Order: sequence, then structure tokens, then C-alpha cells
Amino acid sequence: MPLATHISLGELQRRVKESLIERFPAPLWVTAEIADLKVNYAGHCYLELIEKGSHDSVPKAQARAVIWRSNYGALSTYFEQETGQRLAAGIRILASVVVNYHELYGFSLQIIAIDPAFTLGDMEQQRQQTIARLQEEGVWELNHTQPMPPLVQRLAIISSPQAAGYRDFMQELSQSPYAFHTTLFHAVMQGGGAEDSIVAALDAIAEHQEAFDAVVIVRGGGSTSDLNCFNGYRLCAHIAQFPRPILTGIGHDKDQSVADMVAHTALKTPTAVATWLVERMATLDGWLEGAALQLHDLLQRTMRSEELRLERLCQTLRQEARNRLTHHRLRLNQAGVLLPERVRDALRYEHKRLEIAQEAVESRSPQRILQLGFAIVRADGHALRSKEELCRHKLLSIELADGVTEIRNTKPETKN
Repeated sequence: MPLATHISLGELQRRVKESLIERFPAPLWVTAEIADLKVNYAGHCYLELIEKGSHDSVPKAQARAVIWRSNYGALSTYFEQETGQRLAAGIRILASVVVNYHELYGFSLQIIAIDPAFTLGDMEQQRQQTIARLQEEGVWELNHTQPMPPLVQRLAIISSPQAAGYRDFMQELSQSPYAFHTTLFHAVMQGGGAEDSIVAALDAIAEHQEAFDAVVIVRGGGSTSDLNCFNGYRLCAHIAQFPRPILTGIGHDKDQSVADMVAHTALKTPTAVATWLVERMATLDGWLEGAALQLHDLLQRTMRSEELRLERLCQTLRQEARNRLTHHRLRLNQAGVLLPERVRDALRYEHKRLEIAQEAVESRSPQRILQLGFAIVRADGHALRSKEELCRHKLLSIELADGVTEIRNTKPETKN
């Protein structure tokens, strides 16, 4: 390339600057999101503006911007008065800008005005989009239907330990007469990283959900921009679908956040959440005390009723005993009258039986048999019962009715 055609870097920068000044001689209204904002010691405000892609959070455009000290005070004050929030990272603005180009610092924008109405509309639009999406997905009422235990004592708390709201919450609980078991899950409660931080805390609690009765999300008050993360879809979807009831006290004095809407119970401040928990415990305490009194009364009535019943049973038992004694006494008296006659009848009957038996015995006595002509043959003192026995003995004893005689057996022993 011929040397005569080249230009210096400074010349290139000068031409770019002239082209931009010529192309954009007047201020322009530009929409962008504040990615970063810093105010230096001199009072100048330096911003990083971005435009995100339509389907993700990756910036597709980026530029530096400045609000000079002479304009920053009035501009920021007016913006905060109109929107209820400070200029901060994470919000979208409609700004009137002057295009600048510096040979050393490059392209930048000088902000000379900001339209608060755009920011309010944009935030409300995002808020309504979150509400519509949660309702379309059918998760809007899920956390509302989570059963709140009668005794809410084990609490998982999402907050920053440095937050004044967290300290107010804990102080209110500590002043109550009830014992609450609290576990703090630290989270960033405002700014660009707040939504991710709170979601991470919810995920950590979900891993040990059986250890808690409810989850409490608390922080102190703040500007609308500080609390805008509680309108984000990701956080609100986590809250809506969380498997434990969630209570919120995130300091919204004017508008209710979407997180408040999908949470089981929403209260204005951390102190209000603590008061709600204490009052719930007091209600349960009162109910238990009333139940104890009712149980005591019921026990007293039951004991009195059983005492009366026992007394009636004792009276019935005594009367029954008297009746039985009277009945048995009459039976004994009757038996006393009938017994002698029955004894006499029994004696006559037994006497008759003895007479009959005596006759039977006498009819079968040996003496009676001998008188009928029979004899008893004995040998060696034993009665003989067969011919064979008779043949074995020589000396025999024969008993007759009128006496005993002995004879000698002379017949030789034979076998039949």
C-alpha cells in the first residue's frame, strides 16, 4: 500500500469523533439497563449500560456513561422521588444522552435526563409478566396450600446477619416467653446477586426440609430497586413451589412484591413476622390451657359420675347380698324341717336294703349249703375243688352240717 494513503491513529480518532458529532448533533433518548453505577469522590456518577438479549441475560450491547456532578444531584433526587427507588444496578432506564467520543477514552454517553415513568412502567411490566407466567404454569397457589403446623417453632431464616431487619426479628422472638429454634441461611438481600443468593439458600433448606416447620425471609426496608429482586420469576417460582410454608417480611411499605403474593403468609416487616409467630404460639398456648381446663372439668365430672355409679352398684350389691342371704336362710330353714324326715326315710331304705342283703348272704352261707346235704372236703387245711386234687391226698377232712370227720383215702391215684 502506498505510504501517501495512510493516516495516523489520532487522525482516525478525530474523523470518528467528527462523524459521530455530525451524525448525532442532538441528544437522543436511549433505553438500557444499568449494569454498574459508581459515584466518585468528586461527585460524578459513572455507569455501565447494557442491552440484554431477548432470551437470555447475555449483553448484546454495552457502553460507558456519565452523569456530571452538576447534574447528578438534581437528576437522581427527582428520579427517586418519582419512582421510590434510587438509581442502581439492575434497573432499566430511558435516558436522554449526548454521544461523546474521546481520542483516549473512546465512545461514551453523557446522560442529561432520565424519564422515571419508563422505569416504573418497565418494572411493573416485568412484575406483571412474572405473575402471569406463574399463574399460567399453575404454581401460583402451591405454597398457600402447604399445611402450616399448629406449632411453628423450628425456623429456617433467610437473611443477612448484618441486616437490621434480621436483628429486629431475632430480638422480637427473644423477648417472647416461647422457645424458637432458628437456623440462619445467609443470603445477599439486595442488588444484582440477591435473587441467585436467596434461591441458593432455599435450595440448601430444601435438602434438610424435614428439620424445619417453616421458612422465614426477612430484610429491612429499602427502595423499590433494592427490593426489585423479589419480583423476579426465578425466585418467585422457587418460593411458590417450596415444600414448606414460607413467611415473608421484606419491608415493602407501598407495593406488595410477587414474592409476598406467592408466599404462604406475607407480612410488612420482619418485626411483624416475629409478632405473628409469637401470637400463633400464644394462641396455641391458650388453646392448650383451655383444653387442659376442659380435660380437668371432664375428669372431675367423670370421676363424680363414676363415684355415683359405684355407690349405686354398692347399694345394688348389698341389696342383692341381703336377698341371697334371705333366700338361702329360707332354704336352710326348709331343709332343717325336711331333713329329719328325709333322714328317717333314708335310714328305712338302707335298713331294708341291709335286710335284703342279709337274706342273700345267709342264703349263700356255707352252713346253709351244708344243711342242704352238701359237704366240704379238705386236705391239709385247704378245700378240694376237683377229683384230681382228691386223688393226690391220703388223709381227707369232710365237713358236714353236724360236724367234721376224717377219712383215709385208700383209692390209688389214677388219671382220667
